[in-house]
Amino acid sequence: MNVEDKKKAAAEHAIKIVANGLKIGLGTGSTANYFIEAAAVKVKREKLDVVFVPTSAQTYALAQKLGMNLKTLDEVPFLDFTVDGADEVDSSYRMIKGGGGALLREKIVASSSRFVICICDDSKKVDVLGKFPLPVEVSRWGVNATAWKIERMLAHLGYEKPRMRIRATADGKPFITESGNPIFDLDLKAIPDPEKLEGYLANTAGVIDTGLFIGICGIIMMGTDNGVVETARK
Repeated sequence: MNVEDKKKAAAEHAIKIVANGLKIGLGTGSTANYFIEAAAVKVKREKLDVVFVPTSAQTYALAQKLGMNLKTLDEVPFLDFTVDGADEVDSSYRMIKGGGGALLREKIVASSSRFVICICDDSKKVDVLGKFPLPVEVSRWGVNATAWKIERMLAHLGYEKPRMRIRATADGKPFITESGNPIFDLDLKAIPDPEKLEGYLANTAGVIDTGLFIGICGIIMMGTDNGVVETARK
């Protein structure tokens, strides 16, 4: 199976939990899109009453096109579960997310859910987080000052030669999230203590949130060459 086949298999495996009366958060990204498409078919085929809460304009547009019953998190503040992809996931169910730039809304929706299902292909499984650059959403006011504080903090924590860049669009302009903020991508190579790094970043003035999703994911459905492997955090 190629990567796309594995992603699609994991997404279609996840629709087994879509049932009547549920409120479900919809993640952002290519793997989440496979789930959205499959869930829309199931809801229509079985005439289910299900409410979906999207995490981005991209997700909203696809789900609306497919005729799904959409609400905002303000209208539905507590969800049964959220289904989303990941840029990296380790054996402790810690994830890096935010490659698509929707990390803040993804984390708000995920943390408003009874549990979170990560759907991904096996290339996203890592022993140590950090090979994928860690997205950090920051206030657009005082960006340079925030960058300086993050650099000092990383040096204090012992990260050697970390690389930090402000994310840009394809035409070279600063990338701005739907919440109106820029993103720094931190190339750290490895994050030996994600909880510690998350704590330091969370206490850095100017940082709004990070792509470290810790203690949030409860179930992983991973597409592999041998089918979908499902595991649950104990």
